[in-house]
Amino acid sequence: MLNGQMAKSMVQDYNEDRLVEQPSVQLFGELGWQTVSALEESLGATGTLGRETRSEVVLLPKLRAALECLNPTLPADAINSAVDELSRDRSAMSLAAANREIWELLRDGVTVSVPDQERGGQKTERVRVIDWDNPQGTTFCS
Repeated sequence: MLNGQMAKSMVQDYNEDRLVEQPSVQLFGELGWQTVSALEESLGATGTLGRETRSEVVLLPKLRAALECLNPTLPADAINSAVDELSRDRSAMSLAAANREIWELLRDGVTVSVPDQERGGQKTERVRVIDWDNPQGTTFCS
């Protein structure tokens, strides 16, 4: 019976949280990322992370605030379009295609259409997602 208990204990020690999640959180913290445990998260607009449900993987209030800070001259509609594009459902895509698409948006910014106040009509702008010139000013959260 002792061997059965030992085997059960060993299996419990080898789980995703212990082997993957906690070492990742520790590494992100060492890299200067803000780390947050959502185990006891309160949901809602004024909750811990501003999420309505646990299935929301993008922290929309933090994303919107960061985009507004990085792109102060762009109108609210441009920021809203970028938030929509960054957080849209990509579950029908292959993981590789979804990953590539998000990487390109992070790297190059999000192309949006905004009113052209000087010439009328619309013009294309890029909403920056990461400040590559000053990456230490970027907030990383896991």
